[in-house]
Amino acid sequence: MAKYNGSKCRICRREGSKLFLKGDRCYTDKCAFDRRPYAPGAAGRARKKVSDYALQLREKQKVRRMYGVLEKQFRGYFEKADMQKGVTGFNLLALLERRLDNVIYRLGFANSRQQARQMVRHGVFSMNDHKANIPSMQVKVGDVIVVNEKHRKNPVLAEAQDVIARRGCPTWLEVDGPNFKGTVKALPQREDIQFPINEQLIVELYSK
Repeated sequence: MAKYNGSKCRICRREGSKLFLKGDRCYTDKCAFDRRPYAPGAAGRARKKVSDYALQLREKQKVRRMYGVLEKQFRGYFEKADMQKGVTGFNLLALLERRLDNVIYRLGFANSRQQARQMVRHGVFSMNDHKANIPSMQVKVGDVIVVNEKHRKNPVLAEAQDVIARRGCPTWLEVDGPNFKGTVKALPQREDIQFPINEQLIVELYSK
């Protein structure tokens, strides 16, 4: 599988938006995007004329990189969203939000989606008393996610739970920190996704 090994802060600067790829660091004054909010490279500060296509492409890349999915996966999510009833753009975001690795991150059991993905692959969690080691699994209402007993002393969990107190947990999820448990109370709504995303630009890009 393709993997990006470069600077995560460089991605945020390239997309012109903070993507929270480095967990708690993104909330501090050490955040590179806050210090240098312009594209990387010698011409990063240059004013450029941006076409409609470029705006659509950058929005797609921003969302894809934020959730940590590859191009082929992202295209698959869009096609699935397009076949569902309702607004395609929101359907796309809801599918991404319901990924298991994203839910782990939202519950505060990991500092970033990448860290959550790694923890899921290492068998740290179970869902509904079954093994859950596939980051792309789609959660549904009533699902209960639990940190397996042997992993509960992992210092990463304690650190992440401190962060969630500042970051907050979305209303469609419920976290029980002392018992290392999270519950999916409802499906995510558009207002639950507070990150500045214009999903209509993505729909326009793929509709060409």
